[in-house]
Amino acid sequence: MVQDRAKLVAELIEPLRVKPGTKVTLGKDFDPGYKARFVHKKDGTELLQAGVSLLCEYQDKLAAQDTWGMLVCLQALDAAGKDGTIRHVMSGVNPQGVHVSSFKVPSSEELDHDYLWRYAQRLPARGDIGIFNRSHYEEVLVVRVHPDVLDRQKLPPGTKGKDIWARRYREINDWERFLAENGFKIVKLFLNLSKEEQRIRFLKRVDLPDKNWKLSPNDAKERAFWDDYQVAFSEMLTHTSTEWAPWYVIPADRKWFARICVSAILAHTLADIDPQYPTVDAAKLKDLTDVKALLEGEAPAGASPDPFEDELVAQASETQTRTDNKRHHS
Repeated sequence: MVQDRAKLVAELIEPLRVKPGTKVTLGKDFDPGYKARFVHKKDGTELLQAGVSLLCEYQDKLAAQDTWGMLVCLQALDAAGKDGTIRHVMSGVNPQGVHVSSFKVPSSEELDHDYLWRYAQRLPARGDIGIFNRSHYEEVLVVRVHPDVLDRQKLPPGTKGKDIWARRYREINDWERFLAENGFKIVKLFLNLSKEEQRIRFLKRVDLPDKNWKLSPNDAKERAFWDDYQVAFSEMLTHTSTEWAPWYVIPADRKWFARICVSAILAHTLADIDPQYPTVDAAKLKDLTDVKALLEGEAPAGASPDPFEDELVAQASETQTRTDNKRHHS
């Protein structure tokens, strides 16, 4: 069963992974409306819940082991579903072990540092999952599409030449490699939304009063730069999908399918880490045995010394009975 589930997850996410070293043309290579043939919407809730449960189990072990951390980078144009993806996929995870950071317009303090400084301040600790809702990749996306943003970054003369994007790709790859080699898994997810689906979702935000707050005039204005963003995303995927920090392009026109894909990728990454609950040494076990004896000695008259142990024995007996019955009938 576990092997079948792992095989299904691998088959689901493989077409989404940007193979390092390949040149990506977003509109040609990835379809925003793609759906795996073996996944159906009627099963969507069940599949998502299975992924969330698996993610919860792994996250608990990740926190207990306190050795690895995981950074999830979410990039997308407006209305692609970043917030909803975080809300649905992380719904069953202990909130103490997950931290979401959103990056808006840089402050004056942030502009007084290098462009990666503010992102480094929000990196997850060991045992935690950090989510960047928009990430350091804004520095090769919005900054590239809007050169006036670059002008505000106080760069020294001569550092804003034509090679700036190639240099930033290299710097980001090196930074992520440093993090990966120090025990931090990096998962990069690009929610790939079609222009028509974005138009429809924007209209929904206009037509439904409880969605009005989600849409700003600037969101619609950014659509004028759609083609520029497609080029910037394609270049980003081409130059920064690495073995230590690969990109996954999530087809985002179907929200239910996008969320299943994201949960599968995160669970697959944590399975690769394979975190385990810490084991204790002989001295610690001796201490626990002493504590157990002390607590059992405090049981009220007529009460079981260890009710939980009784439950475990009963469960084991019931399991053994079912196994014996199966053997008898076979």
